[in-house]
Amino acid sequence: MDFTIRPQINSTRDAVYHRLKEQILSIELLPGASISEKEISLQLGVSRTPVRESFVRLSQEGLLDIYPQRGTVISLIDLELVEEARFMREQLERAVIRLACGSFPAEQLKELQTNLLLQNACIEEQDYKKMFELDEAFHRTIFEGCKKLNTWAVIQQINVHLNRTRMLRLAADHHWDDLIAQHQHMVEAIRENNADRAEKLMIEHLHLTIADQALLKQKFPAYFK
Repeated sequence: MDFTIRPQINSTRDAVYHRLKEQILSIELLPGASISEKEISLQLGVSRTPVRESFVRLSQEGLLDIYPQRGTVISLIDLELVEEARFMREQLERAVIRLACGSFPAEQLKELQTNLLLQNACIEEQDYKKMFELDEAFHRTIFEGCKKLNTWAVIQQINVHLNRTRMLRLAADHHWDDLIAQHQHMVEAIRENNADRAEKLMIEHLHLTIADQALLKQKFPAYFK
């Protein structure tokens, strides 16, 4: 089962935008690196117009810094924005997982269990991009089971900066056992209708990113503002 949530692409401009955004979030394009319309248009085999439009859109999201007459660079990671996104996720996810412990569909519970099997397989494969996708899908499935996908969509609007640090952490450290164990315990708490335990687990889970930020900034100081 493929848990990847991929946006529907309706135009060349959208395709370029989503490809560049994926490369930025997956750290294929490093924070602070220069990027040019000409280079990307040649690389993707498209005209410069959709690339230029994508650059503007990514700049509006804070992922590119465009300097007229000087060029464009991948934006550095802003830890204030990362922390704001983490705070928002914590408040919403702890509430949603409590709802899940009250009533949760068997179909979504099965999806969570299948997701965990795939997460464990990622340890063997050392595929950090796939691990990130599965992590996202795990949390999204909890929202889906609680009929809160619009809330999940709101989270995604502010999540891009947090996601860059999450992806960087997965790429830099392939010891994912604790992360997967927390997910396993969440599924158990949902199955047992234990809302207090589930909420505590979610808080601890999302607080990992606070410690990760300090470690990542120490290890990759050039990537951060």
